[in-house]
Amino acid sequence: MADTRVRITRDEFLQYIFSQRKDELRGDKYRLTRVRVPGCEVFLAHLIGTSDQAVYRNLGLHIGVHLGEDHTGDSLGLLQFTPWESVVVASDIALKAADVSIGFMDRFNGSLILTGERENVKTAIKEVLNFFGNTLKFEVCELTEN
Repeated sequence: MADTRVRITRDEFLQYIFSQRKDELRGDKYRLTRVRVPGCEVFLAHLIGTSDQAVYRNLGLHIGVHLGEDHTGDSLGLLQFTPWESVVVASDIALKAADVSIGFMDRFNGSLILTGERENVKTAIKEVLNFFGNTLKFEVCELTEN
């Protein structure tokens, strides 16, 4: 089944709704409110090559580690999903794809942070993006990294 969705800009949408009257009504008769409707999307996939201690601590990733362990310097993979529950599936795929750990998972906001060696984290993110894009047919962003 072909995807027939077309994205339009805000101005195109307003033009469609208000026809030629959009500029006449601006500021007087209508107000624009932005609402995010959860769809099927991976809209953040970023790899931080080596985490600094400040980043690691501010994300709270040092909490709950075993005595003597220090994961500072691990790479971090940041992912964001809608619907939010998708993060559970993503974490399962990531853990099976590479030697990574879950630094943080929030099924109520769709956030996932993976930790591990750079190439392992990158492999895990790529597998997650591949599964969500090709198998589940989600809209998937590109992997960015630094």
